[in-house]
Amino acid sequence: MRGVAPVDRLPDGVTLVRAPNPGPMTLDGTNTWVLRPPGAAGAVVVDPGPDDPGHLRAIADHGPVSAILITHGHHDHVEGAARLSELLGGVPVRAADPAHCVGAPPLTAGVLVLAGLEIEVLPAPGHTRDSVCFRTGDAVFSGDTILGRGTTVVAYPDGDLGSYLDSLTMLSAYPSPLLPGHGPALADCAAAARAYLAHRRDRLAQVEAAMAAGARTPGDIVDAVYPEIDPAIRFAAEASARAQLDYLRRESPRLPEQLDPL
Repeated sequence: MRGVAPVDRLPDGVTLVRAPNPGPMTLDGTNTWVLRPPGAAGAVVVDPGPDDPGHLRAIADHGPVSAILITHGHHDHVEGAARLSELLGGVPVRAADPAHCVGAPPLTAGVLVLAGLEIEVLPAPGHTRDSVCFRTGDAVFSGDTILGRGTTVVAYPDGDLGSYLDSLTMLSAYPSPLLPGHGPALADCAAAARAYLAHRRDRLAQVEAAMAAGARTPGDIVDAVYPEIDPAIRFAAEASARAQLDYLRRESPRLPEQLDPL
């Protein structure tokens, strides 16, 4: 990310197992994080990723595992959770959305003690309604709320830009290493959150200017603000434009009275 340095090395006791699912939306692939405190008998897995047998076996090879945690319910983060739980003998899976939990209650704000490690659950809605981040004494695990490279898609209607800006503001209080769901680990979560906030504000200003010039639909916004968008990810840009329009409709008194439906 521009202006935010990558980490020199991962925090002690943290291992990255990257899923073999690279693509325009997943960058190099989904980052699965394995946390094992020094001397602990068990580990904690964050975001097991897709239901890929080789990837799940690679995670299981870092066992024993005490718990599996999910940052949000997109398939590239949660699809393999139930299968991994089976491979590990029924290890509990915890997520904010009860639909993704296995043998455990859903996550809420607070501190978990797992494998002897204190893990703070930070609700971070915006990218999705159910997004959470996890904070230990050494790092923030951000899921897709902040990526290691590029920017996060906030896709209407599950994504909400107002909530997302609030979540970025919350994360700007933590100057710890950032271990994201995709892309490289970064040295400073707070700096990354501030950079994301600045980018979002700039983008909203561009959207407002486009609307003042006549843009009315998500497609119009994409044409004006993302003129060189890769056709393969235009769908994501239009979903983001819907979230921007939804936010501005609620927050800006300067919008035209008549806008096309989202």
